[in-house]
Amino acid sequence: MHSTLTEHARCLYGDEYRPTPECDREHREHYFVEELTFADAEEILAMLRELSPHLVDGQLPVWVRNLAYRLVLLQRPDDPELMREAAKSLWLHGPDWDGIATDLESRADALETG
Repeated sequence: MHSTLTEHARCLYGDEYRPTPECDREHREHYFVEELTFADAEEILAMLRELSPHLVDGQLPVWVRNLAYRLVLLQRPDDPELMREAAKSLWLHGPDWDGIATDLESRADALETG
């Protein structure tokens, strides 16, 4: 049984830095997505930072990273540092999301110059 979102993600997608733990639970991606959807910002950021500590690494699918950052930004809409972190992640997986990354950086700049 998973006690954290990070453990659930590690079981489902693996971990570049640690072995995937043995788990007696059946893994279905939609259960993870449900848990991610209702997780708080701290839980989501802990998962992102533990499983992808350098943004370019990790085994989380790109769509999971994008969704995770989107959900965190909905919970912290006025956090320029987080906007820039999300933008950096998007730049790595563009060009489909380059416009969104540019917008996030512009919003972060506007918040800081306020």
